[in-house]
Amino acid sequence: MTYCVGLRLNRGLVFMSDTRTNAGVDNFSTTKKMFSWDVPGDRAITIMTAGNLATTQAVISILEERSKVLSERKPTILELPTMFEVARFVGATLKEVIQGDAVSGQSATSAFKASVIVGGQINGGVPTLFLVYPEGNFIEVTEDAPFFQIGETKYGKPIIVRAYDPDMRFEDAIKLLMVSFDSTIKANLSVGLPIDIQLYDVDSFSLDTQPRVTADDPYFQAISTSWGDSLRTALMHLPSYERK
Repeated sequence: MTYCVGLRLNRGLVFMSDTRTNAGVDNFSTTKKMFSWDVPGDRAITIMTAGNLATTQAVISILEERSKVLSERKPTILELPTMFEVARFVGATLKEVIQGDAVSGQSATSAFKASVIVGGQINGGVPTLFLVYPEGNFIEVTEDAPFFQIGETKYGKPIIVRAYDPDMRFEDAIKLLMVSFDSTIKANLSVGLPIDIQLYDVDSFSLDTQPRVTADDPYFQAISTSWGDSLRTALMHLPSYERK
């Protein structure tokens, strides 16, 4: 399992992903789930993955191969004219990998399922996010649904829904998502630190990769402790139930 969030703000995009993968309770490992490509002045694209690790690694490898300057395989995500076309290309690649694995190996495609968040901006368009499903189809963020989650989504969603503001600063958005991740990590062992963070400013066409957040990160520890204390304090201030 995993947990990844892509958030759209008025000033840009925020990406956050955990790095835990597991094949049973006694076999955890750390694997990168956030990948990016950029062409200065033209585009910046970030992809986060969740699901079957062999499937997601194959998809990223194909995208990497086709993005190389010397590659003759077309198209590439560095040449497609819009983010919509990038999402469609990623969806087609994901569907191709899942179907290919099912044909050559197991008969059930569900064993190879994965989902992907694609986000970024291409010159001439606006920053946006897409959620790509295993079947290859996808949806785009809207004002009513300004963020996407993949992986273990249920524990971290309530705080985002309650506290999200499109005008918030990047720093506050990171704080919000760290609370979301802390809630998820405490509720599910299959999600865990380290956490990768990436920011994108509107029209910058350059990705701002933040330092990886590890278990001993003082800011994350402070957020985790303070959030727990604040919840307990808020609970005690709520009206008490009166027994009938």
